[in-house]
Amino acid sequence: MTTIVLIVILTALLFDFTNGFHDTANAMATSIATGALGPRVAVAVSAALNLVGAFLSVEVAKTISGGLVDETAISPTVIFAGLVGAILWNLFTWLLALPSSSSHALFGGLIGATWVAAGTSAVNFSTVLGKVLIPAFLAPLIAGVVAMTGTYFAYLLSKRRDDRAVGRGFKAGQIVSASLVSLAHGTNDAQKTMGIITLTLITAGTLPAGSGPPAWVIVSAGLAIAVGTYLGGWRIIRTLGKRITDIETPQGFAAETTSAAVILVSSKLGIPLSTTQVCSGAIFGAGVGKKLATVRWSLAGQMALAWLFTMPAAAVLGAVAGWVASTGTLGTVLVAVGGVAIAAGIYALSRRRPISADNVNNPVAEPRPAPSNP
Repeated sequence: MTTIVLIVILTALLFDFTNGFHDTANAMATSIATGALGPRVAVAVSAALNLVGAFLSVEVAKTISGGLVDETAISPTVIFAGLVGAILWNLFTWLLALPSSSSHALFGGLIGATWVAAGTSAVNFSTVLGKVLIPAFLAPLIAGVVAMTGTYFAYLLSKRRDDRAVGRGFKAGQIVSASLVSLAHGTNDAQKTMGIITLTLITAGTLPAGSGPPAWVIVSAGLAIAVGTYLGGWRIIRTLGKRITDIETPQGFAAETTSAAVILVSSKLGIPLSTTQVCSGAIFGAGVGKKLATVRWSLAGQMALAWLFTMPAAAVLGAVAGWVASTGTLGTVLVAVGGVAIAAGIYALSRRRPISADNVNNPVAEPRPAPSNP
């Protein structure tokens, strides 16, 4: 392997790491909020199951390595630039505690860098539309409706039961459902990095076109996302667990079960779905499904804007990085140094108001809107 290929592989694993701590909230935010699992236990369980999930399927990886862009028209340098754009957007939204899509950041960064390097003809827009944009619109709506319905019936069936017994039962159910979300996350999100590394090896001539990810790629991607998950993205965990609605155990169980089902189906079909959008949609649906529950729709608007801008913003970052890197070795070095400097600055800003496992469940000062009825 050449030096640039090794650099791209390491950068892809770094993205996978950020994906892990950025998306930990998808699986465990509601279980932590309801007390079904302690924060540190939750992230440990999630990390282990993300690793297991990475070995269950490679369909999403094949979609990315051979579907989104023309691998014959780009080089490893282009992929490196796209990854830098995705990582920076991930870190920026993490700083703002916004659960944006790591997947769409990756797709946007790759598309932007490819566009600059090889033109629009190198981007397979039909695949982007059919397997990225349409699912991005439909998935959170479907998850929201299903979770709302599940929550409604959960409260209906348990309303004449003892509240303590109901709470204990749903907490036990949440341990299972949250574990399924973590497993599903591994089958979908870990594969995206596998696909990127496989695409890099194909563009470098190390693998033939159409190849699936080698075993060492599967193992390394699974480990990277597991380590990132274990560190816990406490900022976004607080947003999903505490700021959207006051989650109770029936709502958490309904949201997690819905999310796991949608993500597992998409992984089977090879659709690189945004797990963030699915889980967020399910939590909003669970909030609406409980009579007289409070749902903070102003936060929904902020999240929708983050979702809307993620692909374009990451594409712009990827395009700028790609343009600089295309000038040669010096340009690639500048992109790497600039990316590290910006990432360090974002981390420094995050330390001004740190959020950890110890204070993730502390109340957040938010205006309480009028209740939402199912």
